[in-house]
Amino acid sequence: MTQSAFTQQQSYKILRRSRDDRMVAGICAGFARYLNLDPVAARVIFVALAVITGGGALVAYFLAWLIMPEEPATPVWTAPAPPSAPQPTHSA
Repeated sequence: MTQSAFTQQQSYKILRRSRDDRMVAGICAGFARYLNLDPVAARVIFVALAVITGGGALVAYFLAWLIMPEEPATPVWTAPAPPSAPQPTHSA
């Protein structure tokens, strides 16, 4: 076995709380990234759901805050480091 499943790039999206585009906990921005929506649209949808459900969406928001992991400090999707300079060879 030369390559494990953990070393291959993930082909699925991971639902995580946003670290940089948050109003309270980053839940709406995390859902927006996951669903390819504008974060403002996700927040408007959340407020509408909170009104329609009589506050049930607020409970869901709090539970998501407890359950959803926060995205890492260094984004996973960054480009790999450039290769190091070639080492000179010594000929004798």
